[in-house]
Amino acid sequence: MQKSLLFRGESLKYESLGKGLPVMLLHGFMEDRRIWDIVLNGMESKYHWIIPDLPGSGESVRNASLIELKDFSALIPSILEEEGISETVLIGHSMGGYISLAFASEHPEKIKALGLFHSSSYADSPEKKEAREKNIRFIEKNGSKLFLEQAIPALFSEKFQSSHPETVSQLVLRSANFRPESLVQYLEAMKRRPATTPFLTSFTKPILFIMGVEDKAVPLKDSLEQCHLPGISYIHVLTHSAHMGMIEEPGLCSNYLDRFLEQFPV
Repeated sequence: MQKSLLFRGESLKYESLGKGLPVMLLHGFMEDRRIWDIVLNGMESKYHWIIPDLPGSGESVRNASLIELKDFSALIPSILEEEGISETVLIGHSMGGYISLAFASEHPEKIKALGLFHSSSYADSPEKKEAREKNIRFIEKNGSKLFLEQAIPALFSEKFQSSHPETVSQLVLRSANFRPESLVQYLEAMKRRPATTPFLTSFTKPILFIMGVEDKAVPLKDSLEQCHLPGISYIHVLTHSAHMGMIEEPGLCSNYLDRFLEQFPV
């Protein structure tokens, strides 16, 4: 069921599906909530899925007041309150993982467990910040369409791009509604985010890590360095994926997610 609420004065859309254990899924940069569809295939009714479009993505209105990723993370308690939920499993892909970590580090009592799909607790390196600046200048000069046509395919492995060109093309077409202002807002917020690595060492609840061998956006080396920091880690390496494991190897991602969630009582 699609639902909406006012978040800091703007309309925020989200899906609420199934019953049972509450699980919130946060999509990444250049995505919307539909990125999780293939992973949830067959599990729609097994848990209580809460899947928002982040402000400026999908059907949620851009909110210019959101500057830091922790500002975006404030939508999490707003949705939980709307749903009458006090504690949730929080799963994020890429930028959604950054937002999940920002929230969990400030409100660990509201988190039953965490899941990081191709995400990182590290702050941007100087090189990464420079790359984001170049992307911002490119978008401001050329608009969002040309940027997305170049950036989205690069998230997949070369083999997947060549064997599934229609899947990549569909994702590019689906991103056509992104406003340049939204993409720049996300890039600025990611560029400014602080490291949340110390939180990983102190968090006592389980964390699921899913990483791709060919991931250039969040290199495997960085993921492997971090996944041993928490006290309880579930670690899965996708050998045929880059940054989009939920599309490149959806069956494995569904299995890993389901097995992770099955351990928690409602």
